[in-house]
Amino acid sequence: MTLRELENQLLALSPSEKLQAIQLLAQSLGSSWQGIEKTPGVCGGEARIANTRIPVWVLVEAHHLGYSDADLLTNYPNISATDLANAWVYAKAHSDEIELVIERNQVA
Repeated sequence: MTLRELENQLLALSPSEKLQAIQLLAQSLGSSWQGIEKTPGVCGGEARIANTRIPVWVLVEAHHLGYSDADLLTNYPNISATDLANAWVYAKAHSDEIELVIERNQVA
């Protein structure tokens, strides 16, 4: 299959299928964490979407509360589906870190 053929098939997918495809591709990149940053003094140094002040744990907690990916993309217009896919991959690989931050913020 050529990239051109794949492009046509990808464009024919529904929005939720496109997001799943992005997540699959992001996972295949391994642990590069492209699009995720940790900067001391920004969002408490927690993992966040690059060039934003949106921590990964906030997105995960919103998901736990029932927000869909579409809801999150609507409520956070500064992030893309790729950003969200990167956040899910990071959160899955660092689930202990994310859950600890969520617990710490619930107590605060």
